[in-house]
Amino acid sequence: MIEITNVSEYEALAKERLPKMVYDYYASGAEDQWTLKENILSFSRILFRPRILIDVSKIDITTSVMGFKISMPIMIAPTAMQKMAHPEGELATARAASAAGTIMTLSSWATSSVEEVDSTGPGIRFFQLYVYKDRSIVTQLVKRAEKAGFKAIALTVDTPRLGRREADIKNRFTLPSSLTLKNFEGLDIGKLDKTNDSGLASYVAGQVDRSLSWKDVQWLQTITKLPILVKGVMTAEDTRLAIQAGAAGIIVSNHGARQLDYVPATISCLEEVVKAAQGKIPVFLDGGVRRGTDVFKALALGASGVFIGRPVLFSLAVDGEAGVRKVLQMLHDEFELTMALSGCCSVSEITRNHIIADWDVPCPLARL
Repeated sequence: MIEITNVSEYEALAKERLPKMVYDYYASGAEDQWTLKENILSFSRILFRPRILIDVSKIDITTSVMGFKISMPIMIAPTAMQKMAHPEGELATARAASAAGTIMTLSSWATSSVEEVDSTGPGIRFFQLYVYKDRSIVTQLVKRAEKAGFKAIALTVDTPRLGRREADIKNRFTLPSSLTLKNFEGLDIGKLDKTNDSGLASYVAGQVDRSLSWKDVQWLQTITKLPILVKGVMTAEDTRLAIQAGAAGIIVSNHGARQLDYVPATISCLEEVVKAAQGKIPVFLDGGVRRGTDVFKALALGASGVFIGRPVLFSLAVDGEAGVRKVLQMLHDEFELTMALSGCCSVSEITRNHIIADWDVPCPLARL
């Protein structure tokens, strides 16, 4: 097999290996997929201002997230139904994250349960939560995650309804019959029905609460002591409201460009959110991170760390746990090299002055 030298190379290989319905589900975005392209492209509109003749013989890329020391500011985002990619699914991802010394976020819609993921061994894990109409389900799920040693809740707030993903509609997407949404198996809502639409869109319409509001963020704090990260914030206004509602952190996210198309790339929203947070709570980013340079750019704009989604799915499809480990290792090595070549020896030394964005200059930088 040809040697893989960067994260993006896994996507084409995954496309060859996966059933079309599965690849399309993982790869596609909403509607015209403008934001999908933009999430990646926007990183190329930020350039470096490297500082030279700094002793970079020792580089420390470790950081702390929610009080947990991790090996690098690169974590795993929640992505649904990983056993469609590989038989070991989320269990392989959990082991890879643990081996890399970083955090994994488990999706509510995982094909492995919180207990199964816990049983893979030690590791710092967050649980991504969708709020169902039946709140007793939510309470049970949160309590199970807590008991299984999960350390934070990532509350997804951008999905009162599922975005229009046309590939899923064309493919009549549904979960393969051999798999279930393991966290809901005992509650009889672990299966997606076959529909003449996207089976997931129908499931969301039936189960997920469209009335979710800020008061529910406060309610969540009454049922758990775990810190709550609000995932899906893109504006200063919502950043201030999240802080008021008691959020412990924010994840700037557009759901991998799968919800509302024509929202800006997350890297383009990041600075607005960081400024509004005023250092009161940490701000993280997901969406479009494919290189160590992307990680550095996010940190320079004030992020405390980034989460990666699709690269995990594609590498999992190609090479299971080893694939996910390799993605994390490549991003680790690229990020460390970017720091050295920019003149930064620790994550705390990365500043806004290390980059120039095309919105910084009255005359936009030539689009290369």
